[in-house]
Amino acid sequence: MAFMAVLVALGAFLMTLFGGWVAQRVTDRRHLVLGLAGGLMLGVVGLDLLPEALEAAGNEVFGVPAALLLFVGGFLAAHVGEHLLAGRHAAHGGVEGERIPEVGMTAASAMVAHSLMDGIALGAAFQIGGGMGLAVALAVLAHDFADGFNTYTLTRVYGNARRKALAMLFADAAAPVVGAASTLLFTLPAELLGCYLGFFGGVLLYLAAAEILPEAHHDHPARSTLLCTTAGAGFVWLVVGLAAE
Repeated sequence: MAFMAVLVALGAFLMTLFGGWVAQRVTDRRHLVLGLAGGLMLGVVGLDLLPEALEAAGNEVFGVPAALLLFVGGFLAAHVGEHLLAGRHAAHGGVEGERIPEVGMTAASAMVAHSLMDGIALGAAFQIGGGMGLAVALAVLAHDFADGFNTYTLTRVYGNARRKALAMLFADAAAPVVGAASTLLFTLPAELLGCYLGFFGGVLLYLAAAEILPEAHHDHPARSTLLCTTAGAGFVWLVVGLAAE
């Protein structure tokens, strides 16, 4: 079962590269793809990942389930990280509209670190069971496309050379494979897995709610985008329901 995580991570590798490729060629349909990815991520976190994390972690801290505390912690960690990057950009933006290559590289590096965490979460989920692993795999595959898209775009939009953008894209693509492969070397206790997946769910929800969905609706607040988001969440509900049969 653990090797399945590595196989899925290889799929994430390809999805990330595909996202970067689309970032160079996409036109007016980008909002639909991001809307669907955001819906899939929302559905996985709310309908499968968080319930499983709560069940696996079990214990409470001051009256609150540990997995739920870490879920909030993951959301806040992603929120703080984003605003630290925004603060650094403001601090270096001496000239209005000036592009600072280092800011783009920092943001892209954060995407690579997050993708590494994706791979670890993937391996941890397959340690719990195949159903949980497939649910997390769906989330990873869905948002790694957006990761690849954003990694390339963030690097280029701040004025970095195309070769640097491609280097960061390949690093982002390889990170889930490295993370998933690392879980072949150890097995985490169920309680620790639940806590980790709770934290991962918080980060994932923040990415969906604060980055992917707003970006999907920014220039195209269309009903078709809303339908794609709803369809993504509904699809996860269908998968969870069929798996429970």
